[in-house]
Amino acid sequence: MAFARILELVHSKRNIEAAGESDEGRWSRRTFPAVAALHAGVIGGTFVFGGRPRWPWLLLLLAAQPLRAWVLLTLGTRWNARAAVPKELSVATDGPYAYVRHPNYTVVLVELATLPLGFGLVRLALAGLAANTLLLAIRIRDEEELLAALPGYEAHFRDKPRFLPGLF
Repeated sequence: MAFARILELVHSKRNIEAAGESDEGRWSRRTFPAVAALHAGVIGGTFVFGGRPRWPWLLLLLAAQPLRAWVLLTLGTRWNARAAVPKELSVATDGPYAYVRHPNYTVVLVELATLPLGFGLVRLALAGLAANTLLLAIRIRDEEELLAALPGYEAHFRDKPRFLPGLF
């Protein structure tokens, strides 16, 4: 999982550079280092302190990966880890975005919970989820403000829930 996160950051940087002029919300830009540190801490903490595997949690972690792949395939070069929004972005309204506004954040929440739970680290899972929820609240507000300026965003996502279809 750590190696996958490193590859994602490289891929994200390439996508941002290729997209041309883009903007990050003021708070998103400031909190990105904390997001990266949090993810590294949960992954590293699990590696260092984890006990024996708890397979149901690890199977749930694996089950979330097709959704991650669907998000990445749907967004293609529009995806980045920084929530940077290119000025000339075409809004994704297909794939998982036909149902929710932020399916990738749903996957991240599942991963931050199930990885440590998969090795018996309940307190690490709870702390990671709490910290991520706070950072995500800041990031989503910034990101949606930028996305709302794009043609078609408001019309498509006005009635879509943020994370899970049919729940919120």
